[in-house]
Amino acid sequence: MTESVVISNRFHGPPKSGNGGYSCGSVAKFIEGPAVVRLRIPPPLDAPMEVRISGRDVELLYGDQLVATGSPASVDIDVPEAPDFAAAMAASERYRGFDAHFYPGCFVCGPERKHADGLRVFAGPVLRNEGPVGMVAAGWIPDESLLDATGNIASEFIWAVLDCPGAYAFPEPETGTILLGELAVAIRGVVAPGEKCVVTGWQINHAGRKHFTGTALFGESGTCRAVGYATWFEIPVMPGV
Repeated sequence: MTESVVISNRFHGPPKSGNGGYSCGSVAKFIEGPAVVRLRIPPPLDAPMEVRISGRDVELLYGDQLVATGSPASVDIDVPEAPDFAAAMAASERYRGFDAHFYPGCFVCGPERKHADGLRVFAGPVLRNEGPVGMVAAGWIPDESLLDATGNIASEFIWAVLDCPGAYAFPEPETGTILLGELAVAIRGVVAPGEKCVVTGWQINHAGRKHFTGTALFGESGTCRAVGYATWFEIPVMPGV
């Protein structure tokens, strides 16, 4: 039987395409274990896309257009110590997206989204001794609309929350915008609805218009439940994406 994926309009990032993390997670569901997904074009909304599986590799196609590719991967990065939930909530108050946002309706980080609609992950700078520490963080309490058949938060939403905080871990470009190019994620444990979670992001490296970031999701116990490694691109403004 042919597999397909449809990204509902609810899960958009830019107004006319899927949120990058959610879209990557939708591909990764067809891969066992940690995976890396590369986005080739902005994923369309409310449109069936064909899933092609070859061995352990996956392709996502919209007609004859290649939307994304995915394959098994390891995510071997150092994860900095996270702030506690109260400090993460305080960091959220410094979220720069409240003042200006490329995509204010983004499913993950858009301030225009309401509770139980968007994820409202607002990653702001972490301060220690009144100074920045090179990390952003947000508090996040997942709701029951995000559950899978096991009663825990579905994996595609774990991928989603590991997306946008990385975009706020480096300075905003003076011109153009930024888009996710590739995301690798290792899920280490389950997340339950109602948990007081902490999401962190930090820049690992950059080269010209390319940025490499790490993100992590911590459960209420303080245990790291998932880690991500992303590649971001600064690009000219793309009307209509």
